[in-house]
Parts: sequence; C-alpha cells; structure tokens
Amino acid sequence: MSYTREDIMRIAKEQNVRFIRLQFTDLLGSIKNVEIPLSQLEKALDNKMMFDGSSIEGYVRIEESDMYLYPDLSTWVIFPWVAQDRIARLICDVYMPDGTPFAGDPRGILKRALREAEALGYTAMNVGPEPEFFLFKTDENGNPTNELNDQGGYFDLAPTDLGENCRREIVLVLEEMGFEIEASHHEVAPGQHEIDFKYAHAVKAADQIQTFKLVVKTIARQHGLHATFMPKPLFGVNGSGMHCHQSLFRGKENAFYDANDKLGLSEVARQYMAGLLKHACGFAAITNPTVNSYKRLVPGYEAPCYVAWSASNRSPMVRIPASRGLSTRLEARNPDPAANPYLALAVMLKAGLDGIINKLPVPAPVDRNIYVMSESERIDEGIPSLPVNLHVALEEMLRDEVVCETLGDHALSHFYELKEIEWDMYRTQVHQWERDQYMTMY
Repeated sequence: MSYTREDIMRIAKEQNVRFIRLQFTDLLGSIKNVEIPLSQLEKALDNKMMFDGSSIEGYVRIEESDMYLYPDLSTWVIFPWVAQDRIARLICDVYMPDGTPFAGDPRGILKRALREAEALGYTAMNVGPEPEFFLFKTDENGNPTNELNDQGGYFDLAPTDLGENCRREIVLVLEEMGFEIEASHHEVAPGQHEIDFKYAHAVKAADQIQTFKLVVKTIARQHGLHATFMPKPLFGVNGSGMHCHQSLFRGKENAFYDANDKLGLSEVARQYMAGLLKHACGFAAITNPTVNSYKRLVPGYEAPCYVAWSASNRSPMVRIPASRGLSTRLEARNPDPAANPYLALAVMLKAGLDGIINKLPVPAPVDRNIYVMSESERIDEGIPSLPVNLHVALEEMLRDEVVCETLGDHALSHFYELKEIEWDMYRTQVHQWERDQYMTMY
C-alpha cells in the first residue's frame, strides 16, 4: 500500500502507536531494528535516524560506524499482536553519512540488480516464495526442544496436524498485515508447515519473507511452540526449502511467455533459465548459506541436488509450473529459508540476466527421476551436482564473476569471511555421530 508522510503521522496517532521499529537486515539475513518512541517518528521520516553500523554483522569498522536509516513508507504496518501501546514497523534502506547508499545493505544490493534489469527493458521481477518451517514444542523455560508438535504428513489436518490452530492464526495475522494468502497446509515431514502468499515485485517479496519469518516465530511462541526455518532440523525426513517462482515483465507483458512455443516459454525465459543453471553452483552459498543447508540437498528427500530443469518432474533444480500466460514462471527449488532473501533474489536475477545478455543456450530438459539415475548416467546426460557442503559452495562463489559482481566487494568479502568462520567452527567440532561411531570401534 502507498502511504505519505502525513498518512503515517495521522495513523500513528489515531491507532495509539507508541513505538516504531525501524527495521533492516544484516548480511546473514537476520532482522535488525532500532526502536524509537512516537516522538521521534518525524525525525525518522526525515531520514535523520542514525545507528552504529559497526555493531551489525558484515557492516563497517568501528572507525566508520555512523549510518542512517531511510524508511520505505510503503512498508508501514502496525503489529496486530500488540493490543495496547501499539508498535509499528518501517523497513529501511541503509545509507552512509554522505547520502550514498551503503554498499553492503542487502536490500540495496537487490535494488541495484533490479536497476540493471530495468536498463535491459524489464520493468519488474515478480517473485512467489514458498518458505517452509518446522514447529517444535518448547520446555518450561520457553526454549525449543527436539519434540515435534505433531506426527502429520502432507496435507494432513487436525487431530493429526496439531499445528493447525497456530498456522491458522499466523494466516489471520498475515492477512491483517496486508498479505494475500493463497494456501496453508501441513508439509511432508512431521511438524513441517507451508504458507503460500501471492507473488510480488522482488523487493516487496523479500520484505514479505522477512515479515513472514517474524510473524511465524512470534505467533508460534504464543502457542508454546518454537518455529524454525533451519533447512534440515531432523535426520531422516524432508528438510525445509524456500522455492522461488520468478518471472520478468515488460510493463504488463510477461517476458517469459510465448504462445507459439511448445512449452509456452519465450526465448527470454529459456535464456534466463540457462543463466540460473550456469551459475547455480556459484550462487549456492547465497541461496543455501549454512552448514546445515547441505544436509537438505541430498537424494531421497525431494530437495534438488542436481543442476537440471524440467516441465514434468520435481527432481531437477528448476521446474516449469503448468500455468501459462501472465502466470508463466520458473521455479528455482534449491533455495532454503535460511537464505538472506534480498541477496538470494539478487544473485538469481543477475544469473538469469547473464543468460539473457549472452543468449546462453538452455540444455535439454531432464524428464526422468534424477534421484534414481547412476552417476555415470548423470555424467552422460551432462547433469552437474550442486556443491556438497558450504566450503565447496564458498569456493565456487569466489570463482563466479557474476555472483561476485552482484554482491560487490564489501558484501562479498564480509560474507565470505563470516561463512569461512562458520565452516571452520563446524569442521573442527567433534559431533555426537563421531563418538557413537568411533568411541568403541577404536
């Protein structure tokens, strides 16, 4: 919704808003905010609210810490779950003191990629995300346990799906905050859920993902549950993905649709898809950014491990959903909900644009179940694998010029440094599996 400065000041007073959270996202995808009282709202709307950037992961050194928050007025919303002394939210872009956008702001990185698409004649990138999550019970102190709140399966309902009431309230809160919810259901694994909301322009879609995560965790907590977007919290069951449906538009025309093509796909769509496939290994560290992400990307649990596409099966990384016309789109199935949505959409967009700019040929579709193919069959078919762990993904990222250019020097170097530390902590830790496997054997 579009708001003016005057609208926001008026609504804040009418709705008894006492505090405003100026929200932004750090490099790792965590939501950060500076909370101000109503008396400081006018100052915030003047883009004069400063914060210490040296305290935020991947931002700046202490010698250059002053940064400014520029609120996006269209993101104004009042949190429905606070009845008295109400709290509102504005999502902000991050700027330097000289008035230039901060090069490491993830939202700014996505906006920069979109400007490049606009320079090529594409007025919008539309994205329909599908973030999945698990609900776990909490203990007497409110900390998450390893105990699921149900043993339901795909599309199950109460009494098997005991998360139904929680999920229903999440939907109601999201609708009150302006989301258009299309579907809500139990996912394949016990305790796993999905709520689908309508596609939006890329920046708004990324904003909505961040808002969605906040709402899910907040409402789950009110039901005595812990919601996690960890990609693979449990061994032996499906992990959580964040499939991203995406398309490019020229005005009101879907640039991915061609009524004369056998599959209804334009040359632009095929070139964009070729770009996604070419750079899939290079952007995996962004779309699948944790050590745990690669526990999900293994055969047997419906997550894509292989770089291929199809219009008729779900084992490849890119799928073409059946809808055509204005709804023609590509579905990238490898991203997971731990990803920073701004960075993930930016690298996928730039990968697709690289395919368009260089008129990359798309490989033949793979309509067989790749999971049952042998390694030699995959090699014969020219089907590469996604990185097997975070370390490999980080090295692939550094070799991919398009991904590096998308992130820019600041974000690239800080992201790599943070993730190398994460990988080193993981690889030097002794895990319970190792003790179970080796303590009595050796």
